Amino acid sequence: MKRPSALARLFGRGLGRGRQSRPAPLTQFSEAPSQWQDTLQVEPAKRARSEASLRWSVAGALLGLSVALIVFAPASWLARGVASASNGHLLITDTRGSIWHGSGVLVLTGGEGSRDASQLPGRLSWDMSIKGWALALQARQDCCINGDLQLQLRPGWGRFEVAVSSRADWLARWPAGWLAGLGTPWNTLRLGGSMRMSTRDFRLEWVQGRWRQFGQLDLDLLNVSSRVSTLAPLGSYRFSILADDKDASQAGISELRLSTLDGALILNGQGTVNLGKLRFRLEASAAPGREGALNNLLNIIGRRQGERSVFSIG
Repeated sequence: MKRPSALARLFGRGLGRGRQSRPAPLTQFSEAPSQWQDTLQVEPAKRARSEASLRWSVAGALLGLSVALIVFAPASWLARGVASASNGHLLITDTRGSIWHGSGVLVLTGGEGSRDASQLPGRLSWDMSIKGWALALQARQDCCINGDLQLQLRPGWGRFEVAVSSRADWLARWPAGWLAGLGTPWNTLRLGGSMRMSTRDFRLEWVQGRWRQFGQLDLDLLNVSSRVSTLAPLGSYRFSILADDKDASQAGISELRLSTLDGALILNGQGTVNLGKLRFRLEASAAPGREGALNNLLNIIGRRQGERSVFSIG
């Protein structure tokens, strides 16, 4: 075998040294990308922690605002709820305080666009608290409520329930003239006397956009008189709203009854409330010997059918 020349050996050693000296710069350059990659990993982590802190801060502020709105909600919020539930016929005006501890003036009106309105004397005051899964409301009014009127309000998913929990024989008493605020025909009759309300296991449940009644509510009209009749008093009457709980097919239907307790003017009526639609028929007549004194009033009440006067709704 031919031995390499001295020039070849010299050139080969030079190439060998050249190949061995190249890794040194590569080792120095490889450290720079490692530091840069660490920096890229740290900065996103800081941004994530900052964004998380911001989200928690916003959530805490919204929660605090929600609690403040509930705790310090004005009494006018309760007034709006009553007006909406009564289609604008029952209003709480001149509200003061909050929904938890407030007061206002009760007003009856003919509804939206009506010019008729009448208010009760004095102020209605209330206190509301949380009791289990319900809200307990106590209402007081010196002129009209027998002690404390106690209600249980139970909100739920897609439903709302109002139950009367008072144990008194009668709950409230109002002047019959208060009805004039409802407009026709009450503003023409201008009734005198008083109204007394009592209940038996009475509650209302709102489900799927409509009200359903349980139990019974009685409204007694005592010693009633009217400016369109010279005979006073005309009599005493009982208006009852009863739920048909016995027949499941009649669920959601309330029965209406009007009967005469005593007096010269005899009133009898029956009807129903079904899915918000009212049907009612009233028959009025005079007791024997009182026809002449009540003739004008019978003409106003409804359509004459001989000695009777008939009035119908629905």
